[in-house]
Amino acid sequence: MDIFEKCKNLTPLNPLYEAKIAIEKGVYPFFLPLENNEGTEAIFNGRRVLMFGSNNYLGLTTDRRVREAAIEAIKKYGTSVTGSRFMNGTLKIHLELEEKLAEFLRKEKCIVFSTGYQTNVGTISAIVGKDDYAIVDKEDHASIIDGCKMSFGKMERFKHNDLEDLEKVLKKLPEGKGKLVIVDGVYSMTGEIAPLPEIIKICKKYNARIMVDDAHSIGVLGECGRGTANYFGVEKDVDLIMGTFSKSFASLGGFIAGDEDVIFYIQHVARSFIFSAAISPPNLASALKALEIMQKEPERIENLKRVSEKWRNGLKSLGFDIGKTKTPIVPVYIRDKWKTVYMWKELLEEGIYVNPVVPPGVPPGDSLLRTSCMATHTDEHIEKGLEIFKKVGKKLGVI
Repeated sequence: MDIFEKCKNLTPLNPLYEAKIAIEKGVYPFFLPLENNEGTEAIFNGRRVLMFGSNNYLGLTTDRRVREAAIEAIKKYGTSVTGSRFMNGTLKIHLELEEKLAEFLRKEKCIVFSTGYQTNVGTISAIVGKDDYAIVDKEDHASIIDGCKMSFGKMERFKHNDLEDLEKVLKKLPEGKGKLVIVDGVYSMTGEIAPLPEIIKICKKYNARIMVDDAHSIGVLGECGRGTANYFGVEKDVDLIMGTFSKSFASLGGFIAGDEDVIFYIQHVARSFIFSAAISPPNLASALKALEIMQKEPERIENLKRVSEKWRNGLKSLGFDIGKTKTPIVPVYIRDKWKTVYMWKELLEEGIYVNPVVPPGVPPGDSLLRTSCMATHTDEHIEKGLEIFKKVGKKLGVI
């Protein structure tokens, strides 16, 4: 059989079968090209739409200071380092960012990767060796699952945010084996926060280390946006904190922070770190400037909390099911996957951009519209967005 046959023969068992149907129906929601993105608003097909589908939580991607920092870095260093960190790819600005991130997260050491995906894959596959165990929440990000699969260890999964099931899983594992529990600080689809204090208590009971993916928490939770561990006051009890630059930091890349000897080990063993070109100068400078603004302007985070609460309360009062979120990520559960896609299409036509998420992105029966707020959203943006949701929700019988 030709190995490419699966690409052409789209039978009902093929994972792309429904994508083909969506294209034929004119409701395919992915890879849509935006003509311009100004943060809270974007241009799509020549029309201005409200943006409620971005991870730009602090609204810094269009901030003048962040843009200027990137431009100055290009002038000084060029557009790329054209090499890995091991070879010619380490600049002083890499070390500066790593030092400031470690200080910000109150950890001994930090290293930056080229993407968040590479951070998780590299860290987990480096740390979880033969005869070790990675214990993950069933709703952990795909990069965490891939990191576990690429390691030589064994992966165990527990029910989402289920402390009893976590303990059940840990209890059955053999004593004397290495164990790393990995959770998202804030879950990217549901906006739920991991119950870190309780998870830490269970980890200590079974001599397991803990790693927190704070991609959607840094800049959102805690003092000056220091993340989930800071939010709960348990920074000393979390062994590894991972984050990305593609959300609140208005850039591209990722990082892992922890004890110096552990980070030094990852730095020399993580294949996605060793064998990838280093993060580029404009991305480094953007992240540095965003980190500076994050700490100097805590009012941004306060406004993000305020508009997010207004958005959550507004959707809930209209009768939408938003789950258990307490963050700027606000899911609107539609449950039926085709109705989810049709509602996304109607919302876009009415002037609001959100993200439809259907299986396998979420479990069957949990299809949703992923909405998210930014610190730069105004009350007018929120009110207009709610009006559109009300109109479309009633039209499609969702509310």
